Amino acid sequence: MVRVVLMASSLRPTLSSLSFSPPSSLSLFNPSRRISFSNLPSLSQSYSFGLHASRLLRHDGNSLRVSASVAAASPENVLEWVKQDKRRMLHVVYRVGDLDRTIKFYTECLGMKLLRKRDIPEEKYTNAFLGYGPEDSHFVIELTFNYGVDNYDIGTGFGHFGIAVEDVAKAVDLIRAKGGKITREPGPVKGGRSVIAFIEDPDGYKFELIERGPTPEPLCQVMLRVGDLNRSIEFYEKAFGMELLRTRDNPEYKYTIAMLGYGPEDKNTVLELTYNYGVTEYDKGNAYAQIAIGTDDVYKTAEAIKLAGGKVTREPGPLPGINTKITACLDPDGWKSVFVDNVDFLKELE
Repeated sequence: MVRVVLMASSLRPTLSSLSFSPPSSLSLFNPSRRISFSNLPSLSQSYSFGLHASRLLRHDGNSLRVSASVAAASPENVLEWVKQDKRRMLHVVYRVGDLDRTIKFYTECLGMKLLRKRDIPEEKYTNAFLGYGPEDSHFVIELTFNYGVDNYDIGTGFGHFGIAVEDVAKAVDLIRAKGGKITREPGPVKGGRSVIAFIEDPDGYKFELIERGPTPEPLCQVMLRVGDLNRSIEFYEKAFGMELLRTRDNPEYKYTIAMLGYGPEDKNTVLELTYNYGVTEYDKGNAYAQIAIGTDDVYKTAEAIKLAGGKVTREPGPLPGINTKITACLDPDGWKSVFVDNVDFLKELE
């Protein structure tokens, strides 16, 4: 079990290739270093997965072989496979205007640890990974700082991140003492009994502090707003293999939430989708980027996404220069996710 302790950070030397930052002039064929997924352009090429299992596809000079299991599988089998796939939410990616300032706030006020930091001067960005445990077993945050950019538009679609703490009031007192911004004082949630509070980080990202006992996954929620809750639930169940854990309607405040994930809320990070009555579209801004999810097969994952009505923006296959296989997609509301091969992900962390 993990206990959130509000103290300064310590450095872990864990490394991986799974960093995401906004588009820049990325050299795609440099095998000497690890590659940032979100610097890759969105690829709209439509590769048809026919019945010939040995067919080779050409992508950026790399030959990709479509596995027989995908080429020959029926839609029903692909969607059924999603339910059995070994999936885990790996990290969430977003952009900040002052990396050192944000790291200081997360480590000193929120009790996170700085797991690793990487500077790519030739592409003018720096990444930092923070969380409450190693990347091979915990959901973490990936911060991206682009040289010379000190402000981003968070928009109206992104909601907040959730952090489980044992004492919300104590956590708020510490954050306030260090100059943090409290936007909701500790108290019961509207229409419920859970004790929560809301704070903002230096860039304006909101964090919900949720009072819970010790948990293996303190970084426990990512909340996004959607325009059609039933449509989104169906998509995340079918394409992502998530389980609908619960829903709660709040007619007094005119919104409904749905919690989805790969395990119980008290032990796993979950996706919280919020539908506000009558609101069908949101401004996504340019600050929040995406969630990364592990999978055993990016090819089948891409097929399932298409069958469920999602848009594949990066066809499945290995990244140029390295062997890490990924695929990227948009949900019906345009929220981006990247799926990463589980075995390749662990190799990159070695």
